[in-house]
Amino acid sequence: MTHFPHHPTPRPTETYPVVQRTGIRFFRRMSRGTLNAVRKVGAWTYFMRDIGRALSEPSTYLPETLRQMKNIGVDSVPLTVIVAGFIGSVIALQTRYQLFPGVQLSLVGLATRQMVILELGPLLTGLVLAGRVGARMTAEIGTMRVTEQIDALETLAYDPVAFLVLPRLLAAVIMLPVLTVLANAVGVSSGYLMGVHATGISPSDFKDGLRLGFGTFQVVYSLLKATMFGGAISFFSSYEGYIAQAGAEGVGRSTANAVVITSVAILVLDALTAVLLAPYLQS
Repeated sequence: MTHFPHHPTPRPTETYPVVQRTGIRFFRRMSRGTLNAVRKVGAWTYFMRDIGRALSEPSTYLPETLRQMKNIGVDSVPLTVIVAGFIGSVIALQTRYQLFPGVQLSLVGLATRQMVILELGPLLTGLVLAGRVGARMTAEIGTMRVTEQIDALETLAYDPVAFLVLPRLLAAVIMLPVLTVLANAVGVSSGYLMGVHATGISPSDFKDGLRLGFGTFQVVYSLLKATMFGGAISFFSSYEGYIAQAGAEGVGRSTANAVVITSVAILVLDALTAVLLAPYLQS
């Protein structure tokens, strides 16, 4: 008979001398946090594997993908336009009044284009939709989890990942770049209107700034960011909804976690993309 080694229960922190308790408590919290992070990454990896496996069932996810494209893309157009319009206007206004005498006014057009297309267009679109679309995804899937509708799908021989998660992932990856193109266009246009009609910049100066140093890779860079942001929003939001605990409190906790994790993931992806690809932005 094989005897496995016995792992004793860790000694309670309160049993140590008072001087040692702070250090022991700190290292135990650090170790628990590290283990939880490793478990989370492992769970995400398994969830990603299930999504890859679900790609073999196009008859299940393709019809639902079209409906999710409307929910994620078309229904988000008004919010995207409002946010991009105000951002473009504020950038042009602030840039104009921060210039000191002797600086060419075409710099306003250049700054508006660069800040909207390279950074604020895709980033703010992703962050805003993380709250609107991501929270909705988590709440929908989480409610289905706690009401056992996902269990019913499995009973009916439906793959819940193919029916619930994959359509949202594909729709977000497709529609986020489309919304970003719209946000970029609205942001630059609103900056033009603000710069020309509110600050007295001539249309030719603003247009000269828009053309200065422009390269097609700048647009590709913006769309690449948007594609990654769409994948992050749908993946983390769907995962948090899929593992939601029973009850309204569990769904609410999963929704809050999804928005926080997705927002942090978007900021991390934005920083990594800038570090890796910023040197290639010069035309």
